[in-house]
Amino acid sequence: MRWIPGKVSSDIEDERGSSGGGFGIGGMPIGIGGAVVLLVLSLLFGRNFFSLIGVGPSQTAAPAGPATPVAESPKEHREVQLVSFVLDDVQSTWDTLLPQQTNAQYHHAKLVLFRDSLGSACGYAQSAMGPFYCPEDEKVYVDLSFYNELKDRFGAPGEFAQAYVIAHEVGHHVQNILGITSQAEEAMRRDPQHRNEYSVRLELQADCLAGVWGHSANQRGKLDSGDIDSGLGAAAAVGDDRLQRMAGRHVNPDSFTHGSAHDRAQWFRRGFDGGRISDCQTFGGR
Repeated sequence: MRWIPGKVSSDIEDERGSSGGGFGIGGMPIGIGGAVVLLVLSLLFGRNFFSLIGVGPSQTAAPAGPATPVAESPKEHREVQLVSFVLDDVQSTWDTLLPQQTNAQYHHAKLVLFRDSLGSACGYAQSAMGPFYCPEDEKVYVDLSFYNELKDRFGAPGEFAQAYVIAHEVGHHVQNILGITSQAEEAMRRDPQHRNEYSVRLELQADCLAGVWGHSANQRGKLDSGDIDSGLGAAAAVGDDRLQRMAGRHVNPDSFTHGSAHDRAQWFRRGFDGGRISDCQTFGGR
């Protein structure tokens, strides 16, 4: 991926020097990391992962502790700059594409960097969850240690794989702006039997929207040869079927919340090839 290290994005809130605050289960954090929680930890232990750390639905989020100066390695500093570049590029792309292709205006999400744990409007952000988007406060939460997991545990190395993660979570922000998230949540309430199916459709659409950004980045000469394969690999790496196999469990499509490896890569590719929001109609069948 072709990028130039430089400034830290004004849309980044760096909470890496803050202590973890309280937490709750309000809202619906949605994103790549949710698959790690629901399909790896819960399957491994056979229990609700949040119960293992004492989180209950009646608890509410408390503010994080006071910030302290951030100590970071040169590697982490470079990752912050990469996240900054990608975040700004993705959001500037949607500044243009969203009003062009829909009747909506785009407004920026914030990206919160944290370590270990942090309170959010959607509940407790923990590093084991991986990155997620919270529609309640319109923020993406990222612990940079997830990128080591993405490379070492899930076999998806490379800078464009990291960029895909950011683009996917910002894709959830686009869904929120367009009202798709609230419509899906309402459908889940009306039709709880198909709750997982609606969740999968949201995630696959966010994969496709990440591909739409990738299309734009490629058109602007930001991608190197092999980047598309890196993005496809990252999408497939966090497919529900792959995560279930990693957990030593039988693959159960009815329990999917994010989509299979094949479907995630396929929808990313569809967005990348077409470059249009209209290519991302994952809700067409219901």
